Amino acid sequence: MTSNQIIFLITAAATLGAALYVVTARNLVHAALALIATFFGVAIIFVLLQAGFLAAAQVVLYIGAIAILIIFAIMLTRRVMQDTGPQTNRIWGVAAGLSLITFSALLASFRLVPSLQQVTPAAQPSADQVIKSLGFAFVDPNQYLLPFELASVLLLIALIGSIVIAADRK
Repeated sequence: MTSNQIIFLITAAATLGAALYVVTARNLVHAALALIATFFGVAIIFVLLQAGFLAAAQVVLYIGAIAILIIFAIMLTRRVMQDTGPQTNRIWGVAAGLSLITFSALLASFRLVPSLQQVTPAAQPSADQVIKSLGFAFVDPNQYLLPFELASVLLLIALIGSIVIAADRK
């Protein structure tokens, strides 16, 4: 095994463990911190895949913006969330079964995909061409402009909503 494979296995295990803790933690602040660890693990995997732009975007957008926004929302709405009820419901087994069925279907569909070694790799464009085409794709209305604008509006609405919920009504 190469060192990259060992780093990948350790990072993948840590990322999966942090993601599992996100959905099982009883404390929301701990879950948010585990979410940041999960995002960081994904960024490391992007670095191992030599996708530097995606790794930087993962750190800046997800860790730097979304996770911090979630932590602020938790802090602002802490008085509202005094729920001490159970974290699971009666039909958790049904949800686990459906998750297992979905995972099995995805695994079966992945087995139908031909091996990557049989595919001839495409010619690699230069870094300048990739950055230029990515920049044009971000501002092109037919590609990524609308999803990014919708995400920014959604984050703004979430921030305004958390401020309204946390505001003192006096």
